[in-house]
Amino acid sequence: MFNAISITTVHVLDQDEALAFYVGRLGFTVTNDVDLGFTRWLTVALPDDPERHLLLEVPGPPALSEQVAGQVRDLLTKGALGVACVLTTDDCRKAFAELSARGVEFTQEPAEHPYGVDCTLRDPFGNQIRITQHV
Repeated sequence: MFNAISITTVHVLDQDEALAFYVGRLGFTVTNDVDLGFTRWLTVALPDDPERHLLLEVPGPPALSEQVAGQVRDLLTKGALGVACVLTTDDCRKAFAELSARGVEFTQEPAEHPYGVDCTLRDPFGNQIRITQHV
């Protein structure tokens, strides 16, 4: 029935700041940046994986009521929404070093696990992003 996940939503508080982080620091590329009037449809993808996109969406209408959007924004800034996505790499320690040099904030340094090596970073809004090197 289904054959892929093409878009995953990542809540952000400011789409321009999200672009600076996801494109400028993490190396994503913009795949859509469209003003729909009622919302801005902003997606990014990894250069080598243009079929899977992150929708960088500000919580609010029409998808959420203002009350619920406020609750989501509050949880987001506390880092309480869990892992937004998992990025894979061939060398977790190298990715950690390169991103650290670019000013990316990590909440967990690379660590060995039975499945490989991984670490966790935090975007400017509170989303947790894991970077994993599978064995």
